[in-house]
Amino acid sequence: MPVNLTPNSISLINGGDVNSKPLVQVMDIKLIGSTQERYRFLISDSVSTQHAMLATQLNDRVKTGQVKKGSVVQLIDYICSTVQNRKIIVVLNMETIILDCEPIGNPKIFSESELTAQKTIPSNNLPQPVRVNNYSAPNSGTFNLQNSGTFNSQNPGSFSTPNSGTFRAPNAGSIVRSFQPTVQPPYQPPPNFRNHGPILKNEAPARIIPIAALNPYQGRWAIKARVTAKGDLRRYNNARGDGKVFSFDLLDSDGGEIRVTCFNAVVDRFYEIIEVGRVYLISKGSLKPAQKNFNHLKNEWEIFLEATSTVDLCTEEDDSIPKQQFSFRHISEIESAENNSIVDVIGIVISVNPSVPILRKNGMETQRRILNLKDTSGRSVELTLWGDFCNKEGQKLQEMVDVGFFPVLSVKSGKVNDFSGKSIGTIPSTQLFINPDFAEAHELREWFDSGGKNAATVSISREIAAGGAKNEIHKTVSQIKNEGLGRSEKPDWVTVRAFITFIKSDSFCYTACPLMIGDRQCNKKVTQSGNRWQCDRCNQEIDECDYRYLLQAQIQDQTGLTWVTAFQESGEEILGCPAKELYMLKYELQDDVRFGEIIRSRVFNQYLFRLKIKEELYGDEQRVKITVIRADQVNYSSESRYLLDLISKSFRK
Repeated sequence: MPVNLTPNSISLINGGDVNSKPLVQVMDIKLIGSTQERYRFLISDSVSTQHAMLATQLNDRVKTGQVKKGSVVQLIDYICSTVQNRKIIVVLNMETIILDCEPIGNPKIFSESELTAQKTIPSNNLPQPVRVNNYSAPNSGTFNLQNSGTFNSQNPGSFSTPNSGTFRAPNAGSIVRSFQPTVQPPYQPPPNFRNHGPILKNEAPARIIPIAALNPYQGRWAIKARVTAKGDLRRYNNARGDGKVFSFDLLDSDGGEIRVTCFNAVVDRFYEIIEVGRVYLISKGSLKPAQKNFNHLKNEWEIFLEATSTVDLCTEEDDSIPKQQFSFRHISEIESAENNSIVDVIGIVISVNPSVPILRKNGMETQRRILNLKDTSGRSVELTLWGDFCNKEGQKLQEMVDVGFFPVLSVKSGKVNDFSGKSIGTIPSTQLFINPDFAEAHELREWFDSGGKNAATVSISREIAAGGAKNEIHKTVSQIKNEGLGRSEKPDWVTVRAFITFIKSDSFCYTACPLMIGDRQCNKKVTQSGNRWQCDRCNQEIDECDYRYLLQAQIQDQTGLTWVTAFQESGEEILGCPAKELYMLKYELQDDVRFGEIIRSRVFNQYLFRLKIKEELYGDEQRVKITVIRADQVNYSSESRYLLDLISKSFRK
């Protein structure tokens, strides 16, 4: 059956027509883009061909074979943009009409000169012939052409000219009509507008376009989208001085996503008015390539708002724009995901560990909490919460699990880590949704309640085994020595459940410098000089010092005992009061009875110790130093679930 493509559709699109919904043929498909996959088509209307870019949300059409080379498609939504001085059709939506088809017509690359020619040719499409003067009837002699040649009376159907060859009359022997040639009008210089008043600007509102159609070569544009995430206000300092920045993510009705970033004075304009979940009309921003190290959205561009940018709240709710967009992957699929890739995952929270402090490389402390998710794929995975996630959603999840309720957790934009197994971690743009109200969550809840709770699962994360990863692993005291923990280049981090059997009370704290060095407290030991304190590091004298724990304690479990050191925060967790209070009690008030009661009340208490183990040099001797990073009261409910999971894994092996 013959196929008729829409004639001249490419020319019409280049001329501004975006409503005709033409039928075109895909002549070629190429995958382009280094940071983001994009497909470039060569489309044909059987007369002309033109390059077209496929919107990223349509990439699956190519990957799944719904459109391929030779397919006849109908363009539903599309625009024509100028990119690097070339016009390119951006396809936002399309339908495949015929999947496989032989090439139709003999098309050629479209040129803008064709568009110009179409606009200048008269409607009758007829050329204007030269005027013929003094014509005589056939066989009667000659006729004269102004500046032409001679007419052959023996062959009245033709005449010759010096430069143009032979002309044949359309109907020899008949009377030739007289035609007036087209004459180009003389050149007229453009009018001078100088001092004739200001030229009016086009103040009409910009046309709303889909996010997928945005590119940096457009002039005036506007997008209508919902804010799905808003980052914290961050301050920075570089060679150009101090500054501040924040970003937010947008989602439109076509599923397009893009990040918007504001700096300095623009932050003051928009930070307070941007709310997650609200719909805004945004225009007059600049587009720059997205920094994929920090921007996980599937868009190669990022919007930077400027002083002239506008952000208007849409007061009427637009139900065509979804609240959030997920691309969920089963936990079993994450096992093959690339390291540092960004994924959406949904699962049942089956365990939550306590939050622990972690010292970052920059010297700043943050919080970390680890929980486990399982889903219908028969796999489970560790999810690591960082920073504020530990105290907000993390604490709420722990309270739920502690009372025996296992909630559904949806993770938007988690980062895959492949250190000794696969795990997922939060990043600043991650969003957590506890017991969300959508179909995937309801299906997961129904599966779990109807038997999935007792279904066997295999963890794709780090296993608790000798020679495996030692980070976030429960160990016994004897294993610390037997497995040689702390003797490698990097420290080992383990969790030990043990009792405190002895606390040194003669040197439990020290006098510390309270001065700030940059954004950190000095904390070096100071010595008393009269009524003042001297810090050798800061080379200053101060009126008052700080008191910080340096607690030496012995801990013991069923396998053995060892010495540990607890500094300020972990010392307060063990003794239950600030170091200064205990110092004053012992040395200023000299209340040895009360001091002794506090120390004895902590002996033989059981804690869950988070330990850092590292070999250090003392004089000429290498010693393994064990530092208490955190000391938590044992949560017997969580600990029992951990032991049951350990037993279950042992049986599966």
